[in-house]
Amino acid sequence: MRGIRGAITVKENTEEAIGKATRKLLRAMMSENNITTGDIVSVMFTLTSDLNAAFPAACARKMQGWSYIPMLCAQEVDVPGSMSGCIRVLMHANIDVAQRDVKHVYLDDAVKLRPDLKD
Repeated sequence: MRGIRGAITVKENTEEAIGKATRKLLRAMMSENNITTGDIVSVMFTLTSDLNAAFPAACARKMQGWSYIPMLCAQEVDVPGSMSGCIRVLMHANIDVAQRDVKHVYLDDAVKLRPDLKD
């Protein structure tokens, strides 16, 4: 089992925007790591304090095959000066790759969180 990290920024605090960003990020994480929903053990979401219009887990459950995956949402630590409008994800998946070969996915402005992962 490996942990796969990801993050994405959301431009507005609406259920639609949070849902769209959540689904985009999860699909990218699955694609980059060549996994299916059957490989996913659990998913933890955090959101910055300015995003409260929807639960990313509830948005994910609307995707095909996601209704039985254990998921949890929490508020990100509100560090002064940190990035706002951000959804972060820690996905646990049964994949047989070395830890260094896991592909963590940072989209939109969230790429700034992990410049060390740029190609």
